[in-house]
Amino acid sequence: MGILTWTWIIVGLTFALYIGIAIWSKARTTGDFYVAARQVHPVLNGMATGADWMSAASFISMAGLFAFLGRDGSMYLMGWTGGYVLLAMLLAPYLRKYGKYTVPMFVGERYYSQTARVVAVLCAIFVSFTYVAGQMRGVGVVFSRFLEVDINTGVVIGMAIVFFYAVLGGMKGITYTQVAQYCVLIVAYLIPAIFISFMFTGIPIPQIGLGAALSEAGQRLLHEDAGFLLQKLDQIQRDLGLPAFTQGVKPRIDVFAITLALMVGTAGLPHIIIRFFTTPRVKDARASAGWALLFIAILYTTAPAVGTFAKMNFIKTTHDKSYTEAPSWFKNWEKTGLIVWVDKNGDGKMQYGPGAPFKGKPKLIKTEGGDLKRGEYGQVVVANEVIPNTRNEIYVDRDIMVLANPEIARLPAWVVALVAAGGLAAALSTAAGLLLVISSALSHDLARNVFFPSMTERTELIIARIAAGLAVMMAGYFGIHPPGFVAQVVAFAFGLAASSFFPIIVLGVFWTRTTREGAIAGMLSGIIFTAAYIIYFKFINPAANNPQHWWFGISPEGIGTIGMIINFIVTTVVSLMTKEPPQEVQHMVRNLRYPREA
Repeated sequence: MGILTWTWIIVGLTFALYIGIAIWSKARTTGDFYVAARQVHPVLNGMATGADWMSAASFISMAGLFAFLGRDGSMYLMGWTGGYVLLAMLLAPYLRKYGKYTVPMFVGERYYSQTARVVAVLCAIFVSFTYVAGQMRGVGVVFSRFLEVDINTGVVIGMAIVFFYAVLGGMKGITYTQVAQYCVLIVAYLIPAIFISFMFTGIPIPQIGLGAALSEAGQRLLHEDAGFLLQKLDQIQRDLGLPAFTQGVKPRIDVFAITLALMVGTAGLPHIIIRFFTTPRVKDARASAGWALLFIAILYTTAPAVGTFAKMNFIKTTHDKSYTEAPSWFKNWEKTGLIVWVDKNGDGKMQYGPGAPFKGKPKLIKTEGGDLKRGEYGQVVVANEVIPNTRNEIYVDRDIMVLANPEIARLPAWVVALVAAGGLAAALSTAAGLLLVISSALSHDLARNVFFPSMTERTELIIARIAAGLAVMMAGYFGIHPPGFVAQVVAFAFGLAASSFFPIIVLGVFWTRTTREGAIAGMLSGIIFTAAYIIYFKFINPAANNPQHWWFGISPEGIGTIGMIINFIVTTVVSLMTKEPPQEVQHMVRNLRYPREA
C-alpha cells in the first residue's frame, strides 16, 4: 500500500478513536465541561498535560528549528522545558489549592475587581487565539501533503474534528482524548527517530546517536568518511557557505530574551494552568506535574536528534542534484508549495546555500489541470521577485522537516502515515485545550460572573458550547491566515502570556500588597507594549524586522521578556501608590501559601 492509503487508514482510525472517546465522556455538568469533575488520575492527567503542552510547535516545528537554526534552536527547547518546571514548582500547586476553574477567576477574586477579571479574560482570549493559529496551521500542513488536499481544506477538516469532541465533551472529553493523542504522537515521533538513528550510527537511541560517530552503513548511506555525525554536518554546512551547525549566530541578548519569554510565558499559559484543576487533590496536582514533565522530556530530548538527522538527509538528497533525478519526497512536497526550486543559473541542478531564493513566500502558478507550471528546466514558476545575488535556489518551509523526514530516509509508508497522525494529534490536542480556555472565559468568566450571575447551570453549559463553536471558527480563520510559521506564531503567544499573566499570578500569590489597580495597569501595559512591538515589526514595517532596528537587539519573538519587566514594574509601583488590599484578601493570599495558618 502507498502513503496515501496508509494515511487514510491510520488517520481515520485515530480520528474514530477520538470521536468515540468524546461520545463516551460527554460532559453533562459544568464541572465536567470545565475541569472534568476533578476526577482525573495523576498519571492520566500527566499524559493529557503532555499532549496539551506538546503542540504542533513541539511536534512539527521544534525539530525544524534545530534543522535550520542549529545550536540556536536550543533556546526553544530550554525555554519551553524550563518554563514547565517553573509552572509546576512555583504556581500550579497554589492555583490548584485556590480551587477555581480559570485564571480570570483567580485574578478577579484575588484582585477583588470585576474590571481585573474582564481584563484577564481579554488577555486570555488574545493569547489563546494567537496560540491556536499555529495549531490550525499545523493541521493544514499535515493534511496538504498526506491527504493531498489544499492547506485551507485541511484546516477546515481539523476544525470539524476539534469542534466535535471539544464542544461535546468539554474538559472531560478533551482530557481522555488527549491521553490517546499523547500515545499516538509519542509513538509517531519516536519510531522514525529510532529508525534513522540506527541507520546513521547503529545506535537505536536517538539521544545517544546524535553525538555518535557514523556507522559503516551510515557512511555508505551518506557517502561520507568515518567521523562523528555532528562534525560531518558542520563541515557540510561550511562548504555550502552556511554557519557550522553547532555554532550559534543569533545575538546573545536575543537568545536570552527568547528563552526567558518562552519560560515565563509557559508559566502564564491559561490552557496549561487549567489542567491542574482536574485532579482530586493538591497532592495529585503535584504528582501529575511530575508525570507530565517525564512524558514531555521523552519527546523534547529526541527533537535535537530528529532535527539533525533531517538536515543531513535534506542536504544529501537535494543539493547539487539534477531536478530530473530529484527524489520522490521532494516532488511530493513540492505539490503543496512548502518546498520550491527556482533555477537561477539555468543548469537544471538544485543548489542549496545561504540566503533566500526569492522575496516573500511562494505563490505557485497552476495550470487548468492542476499541475504546477514549470519553466525550461522544470523549476516552479513563482509570483515573487527572484533574488539573483544568493546561491540558494531552494525554498523550504521549516514546518515540513519532521513530516518529510521519514520519506527522505525512505522509511516504510506506514511510518510516514503514522507521523502524519502524530502531527495531527499534537495540533488538535493543544487546539482543543486552547478552545476550552476561550469558551470558559466567555461563558463562565463573562456571561456567568459579570453579565448574568443568576443563570442556571444548564444555560451556562449551552453558552459554553456555543462559545466553543464560535472559537473553533475563529481559530480556523487564523489557521488559514497565520502571521508566520508554527513555532514563530506560538512564540508570539508565549510572549503575550509572559507580559500579561505571569507577573500578575506570581505577585498575586507571593505579595499580599498587590492591588487591583496595580494588576490592571500591569496587565494592560505589558500586553499592549508586547502586542504593539510584534504588530509593528511583523505587519506594519516588516522591512525593519532585523537586529539593527530591534530595541536592545531583541526580536519580536523575545520581546515578551521586556513586556514582563514592564508589567512587574508598573504593577509594583501602582500597588505601592494605591490603598492596600482588604484584610480578607490578604488573609486569603497568606492562607493560599501557608495552609496551616489560622
